[in-house]
Amino acid sequence: MTTLEVKLNLSEQLARDAEAAGLLKPKAIERLLRDAVRRNALRRFLAVANRVKAAKVPSMSLEAIQAEVRAVRKSKRAAGC
Repeated sequence: MTTLEVKLNLSEQLARDAEAAGLLKPKAIERLLRDAVRRNALRRFLAVANRVKAAKVPSMSLEAIQAEVRAVRKSKRAAGC
């Protein structure tokens, strides 16, 4: 676990509202950050999916995907990774 000290500059109203909602407590901030990280990862995934769709990359079967995964893993093992 890493400990960070965070300083925020908020309007008085937002600070009061966040405090009243319990959002300035460490567990609440952790939950907010986890949710933001998940949303960001989803946005990046969808952006890639849209680029793949726009590039008209043919879809792969599950078997073909698994074969690719196995090949990459074998290559990494051979390289000592």
